[in-house]
Amino acid sequence: MNDELRERVEREAEKHALLNAVKHENDADVGAIMGPLMGDNPDFREHGDEIPGIAGGVIGRVNDLSYAEKRNRLEELAPEELAEIEAEDEGEDHPLPDLPAAEAYDEVRMRCAPNPNGPWHVGHARMPAVIGTYRDRYDGWFCVRFDDTDPETKRPDLEAYDAILEDLDYLGFEPDETYKASDRLETYYEHARELIELGGAYTCSCSGEEFSELKNNGEPCPHRDKDVETVLAEFEDMIDGEYDSGEMVLRVKTDIEHKNPALRDWVAFRMIDTPHPRGEASEYRCWPMLDFQSGVDDHLLGITHIIRGIDLQDSAKRQRFVYDYFDWEYPEVVHWGHVQIDAYDVKMSTSTISELIEQDELDGWDDPRAPTLKSLRRRGIRGEAIVDAMVELGTSTSDVDLAMSSVYAANRDLVDEETDRRFLVREGNQLPLGGSPPEEANPPLHPNHEDRGVREIPVGDSVLVEPDDLPGREDRIWLKGLGCFQYTRDVLQYTGEDIDVVREGDVDVIHWVPASESVPVCMRTPDGDVSGRAEPGVAALEADELVQFERIGFARIDRQEDDETVTYYTHP
Repeated sequence: MNDELRERVEREAEKHALLNAVKHENDADVGAIMGPLMGDNPDFREHGDEIPGIAGGVIGRVNDLSYAEKRNRLEELAPEELAEIEAEDEGEDHPLPDLPAAEAYDEVRMRCAPNPNGPWHVGHARMPAVIGTYRDRYDGWFCVRFDDTDPETKRPDLEAYDAILEDLDYLGFEPDETYKASDRLETYYEHARELIELGGAYTCSCSGEEFSELKNNGEPCPHRDKDVETVLAEFEDMIDGEYDSGEMVLRVKTDIEHKNPALRDWVAFRMIDTPHPRGEASEYRCWPMLDFQSGVDDHLLGITHIIRGIDLQDSAKRQRFVYDYFDWEYPEVVHWGHVQIDAYDVKMSTSTISELIEQDELDGWDDPRAPTLKSLRRRGIRGEAIVDAMVELGTSTSDVDLAMSSVYAANRDLVDEETDRRFLVREGNQLPLGGSPPEEANPPLHPNHEDRGVREIPVGDSVLVEPDDLPGREDRIWLKGLGCFQYTRDVLQYTGEDIDVVREGDVDVIHWVPASESVPVCMRTPDGDVSGRAEPGVAALEADELVQFERIGFARIDRQEDDETVTYYTHP
C-alpha cells in the first residue's frame, strides 16, 4: 500500500470511528466501522488484509479523546454527518410509520396468526417483530392465534405450537393471549348459521370445475336461491359429517358479476376427510376457510389493525362482504411487500426445510445451514438483533431485501463489549520457536476492558499458525500477545523488539496457538463444519458462552465433548 492510499485509509477510518463513537457515545470499535468504511470506499477492498491493522491504530487514537473532543473533530471532518446524528437524537426515532387512525381506538389490538406447520424461518420473524414493536409503542395488546383450520393441505405439526411460542420468546415478546382456531369451530358454525339466516350464504354441491366455469362467466350457481331452511339443514349435515370431501361447500353470497372473479361467491366452509392431528379437533369434518375463520376472529377479538402481505389484498375484500352482512366495522389494514433474505442456499420455506430434515440433508431445525430462528439462536445471535433488523425494513408495499449482514451488525453491537477474545487456528501449520521467547503469553481477555484480566497461554517449543499467515523467509511477524519473531532457517526466532515495530507498519500481527497445549475445536458454520485448534482455556468454557475468535469471528460454545469443543459460528 503506497503512502497516499494509507493516508486516505487513515482519514476515512478516523471519520467512521468518530461517527461510531459520537453516535453511540462510547468508544469506537474496529468491527463496527469496517462495514461502513469498506462500503464507502470499495477500492479499499483489495487491501482488506491491511485495513483492520491501520484502522485499529486510528481507533486507538480516537478513543483516547474525550467525547467533546471527538465531537469537535467530527465537526471538522464531516459536519453534515454530525448534523444528521444530532437531528436523530432530537426526538424519538421510529423506523415504523404511525399506525393509521391509531388515535381513534381506546386500545391498539393486533394479532400474529401463524400456521403451525413447523418452527419459524427467518422471514417469519418480521411479523412478530413489527407487531410487538407497535404493541410496545402504543401500549397496546396483541395475541397469537394459530390459524390451524386446514388439517389436510397445511397440516399442523403438533410440536410447532410450542416451537413457535419459543421462537416468539426468543425475539423478546410475550403475547397477551394465545388461541387455537381449531378450538373455536363451534363459534364459526354459529356465525355461519347467522349468516345463512341473513341470506348471506348458501350450500353448493357443484364440482369445482362446474362452479369455476359459472363464476368466470359471471353466471349464478343453480343452488344460489335455495331457501334458508334448506341451506341451514344442509349445513347441519355438513357439520354432522354427512358429506364426503368435495361433495358440499358453504359459499358466501357476494356479487356474481364482480369485476374480480376471485371475489365471486367464495367458499366459507368445506368438507375434509383427513382428521385434525389435535385430538380435541379430530372429530370435526366441516372446516372453515381461512378468510371466514380469520375474519370472524378478528372481529370477536377486537382487532383494530391487521398487517398482512400485499398478495393478500383479496382476503380483506372477501371478508368485507361478511362484515357488511353483520354490520361490523372492518379493522385498519397495512399491506406490505415480501422480504427477501440473502446468505442462504436453502429455500425460505417451512415445507422445504422439513423435507430436508426428513431426508437427513439437514440435522434439524437448528442446523447452522437452516434459515430458521432456532438456527440463529443456536449460533448465538440474539433475538433483539433480528427484531432491530426487521423493524428497520419498515412496512413498504414494495418487496424489500434483508441482508443478514445487517442482523450480524446489530448483534455485534449487542455482544461485542461483553464477549471475551480467544485464539483459534484452522488448518494450522506448525512452526518451531527459537531465541528464548517468554514461556507464557498473556493477551487481554478484551482489548477495551483491562479490568477483566488476561489469558494465560503456555507457549511451548512450537506454535500453529494459519496457512495464510505463514511468513516469508526473513520476514518478521508479531504473534499477538507474545512478541516479535523473524522466520529464519525454518524457525521463528524471537527478536525481543517492542510493539513499535507494529505501529510503524512493518510487521503483521497474527493469531496463533501453542502446538502442544492447544485443544481441538469443531466449529459448525452455515458453509459446513470447520476443524481447528484453540488456546487451552477454550476447553474450560461453559455451554452458551459466546467468544470472539480473533480475526475469525464470534462463536457460541455449544458443548464440551471428551475429545473436542463444539462451537457454532455466529458471524464475523
